[in-house]
Amino acid sequence: MGVLGIVLLVFFIIVAILLVFLILIQDEEGDGLGGIFTGGSSSAFGSRSGNILTRATSVLGALFLMLSLGLALASKSDSGSGVEAAGRQLSTESSANNWVDEETSGDSGQSGTTDAAE
Repeated sequence: MGVLGIVLLVFFIIVAILLVFLILIQDEEGDGLGGIFTGGSSSAFGSRSGNILTRATSVLGALFLMLSLGLALASKSDSGSGVEAAGRQLSTESSANNWVDEETSGDSGQSGTTDAAE
């Protein structure tokens, strides 16, 4: 991960901590999901449009999603390395040393329990 990845990671951690604190300090007024459907006003999402804490929470939530996407793109490995290349290497190794073939070829001369009875 380069310098860009480290800067994104620092911002990601700061935004995540701020998002947690903003969610924790918001007051609970009973306007949860039940308040949407049983609200006393005629508007779809309640009588108030939101205060500064709810707006800041939605901005930090959007930043959180964008930074997580940026971190995923910044830490993406090349196409020649990573999980896909390791899977290809394991598949070529396993085709050369197939354990099923080894066990079946080793057991073909033995009859198992009938030899012990004789």
